[in-house]
Amino acid sequence: MRCSIFTIGIVFSCLVATAQVTTPRSSNMDLVGYSDLQNRSAYQPIVQKQGNRWIAYIGHHGGEAMNPQTGKTEPNGTSLVDVTDPKRPVYLVHIPGEPKTRGGEAGGASMVRVCPGSELPHGDKIKFYLLRAYGNTAHEIWDVTDPAKPSRINVIVSGLRDTHKNWWECDTGIAYLVSGVVGWRTARMGQIYDLSDPAKPVFIRAFGLPGQEPGGRGQTPGGMHGAYSTGPKGNRVYFAYDVNRNGILQIVDREKLLNGPKEPTVENLRYPEIARVDLPPDMGAHNVFPMMQMQLSEFGKQKNGQVKNFLTLVGETTGNECQEYRQMARVFDITNEKMPIGVSTFTVPEDSGNFCNAGGRFGTHSSQEHQTPIFDNRVLLVAHFNAGVRAVDVRDPYRPREIGYYIPAVTGKTDKRCVGQGADEHCKVAIQTNNLDVDDRGYIYIVDRADTGMHILELSGSARAAADYSKAVK
Repeated sequence: MRCSIFTIGIVFSCLVATAQVTTPRSSNMDLVGYSDLQNRSAYQPIVQKQGNRWIAYIGHHGGEAMNPQTGKTEPNGTSLVDVTDPKRPVYLVHIPGEPKTRGGEAGGASMVRVCPGSELPHGDKIKFYLLRAYGNTAHEIWDVTDPAKPSRINVIVSGLRDTHKNWWECDTGIAYLVSGVVGWRTARMGQIYDLSDPAKPVFIRAFGLPGQEPGGRGQTPGGMHGAYSTGPKGNRVYFAYDVNRNGILQIVDREKLLNGPKEPTVENLRYPEIARVDLPPDMGAHNVFPMMQMQLSEFGKQKNGQVKNFLTLVGETTGNECQEYRQMARVFDITNEKMPIGVSTFTVPEDSGNFCNAGGRFGTHSSQEHQTPIFDNRVLLVAHFNAGVRAVDVRDPYRPREIGYYIPAVTGKTDKRCVGQGADEHCKVAIQTNNLDVDDRGYIYIVDRADTGMHILELSGSARAAADYSKAVK
């Protein structure tokens, strides 16, 4: 970054921006371990306990990089990393993804989910299975029982126009695949499969919003970005549509979704819907995270309202250097499911790090999705691109409060982010914390969109007291 010394204010601004991207910054969050992930642009990390080992599976955006293990340049795909000792992660293997043949998020294998065969109703009890998107064109199942020697079992579906953020219920095998089926009026809608026997996928139905179906009319709603299912016990599936504008939050009855009429007519698409929240132009919907049966100490002396249900909706900022509306984390009260109501918002103050000038995206991207009693209804972790990961105390969901953060340092491999075109284009190197996961030991895993790798973190100081580490797996 170049800085011209005209005024004290400009000098200060440049110094802040430079510090933002070249040195780590943290509060109540410590770095435990690190893997460079072969400097591939990373999207989704998932951490799975396999016997006595803990394995991190990381999906990558399109692109390519040298694989030191094979000596070959490979299309970005899926990284498998042994994080049993989080201080010393061991990179096991890279599964190549789809070659990038066009712009945007094409290529790679950005989305991953893992299920043990011991939990799947008809899986091999000694195996572990990886569900991954193959670029924008397919979804696959891999055998990762030996994570150093993965083998593909099958292709669930191919010939798609797009893919994205899948969900897989390990206890039932039901999978909600974000796909682009030819004929639908949107590049991202839902395909639901029974993967209880991963070797024998069974298609259940296609699903989306009215207006997205083949032959639909009028304006087409924004595409499906992701799903979150509470399984048969909770009997709810939450869908998020359109990441950075005119977002839509949809609450669906799972039983009606799976067993109701399946022909994609307007009436059938509406049948399982409990509620739909259409957001204004400045609010997107990237992913959702439920916080159910929350005991609210503030209302403990009241006759009613001591226990309520909430849903956090996170939008995705897509423009660099604040060239669009900032996306945030928004908490909805869904105690009355048919009437969701927004109750609070969380964002990082821009002036706390001069983030609009620091390069790349600034704003939210995602929250954790794994439910663990260490953090449930207590601490929410939210990725904020160049503002790193933020730990938020949500024990009072009406007043979410930041209690810690970690912004990694860039490396010599961190990729630049640009704005403008031609002579007006300028680029800056910036951290782009993208997605994250937590495990049942209490470790936090964040991955970087700009090729910086994966950082393994843990809460410290006063932030650690907000979590419940007595429930951590030893």
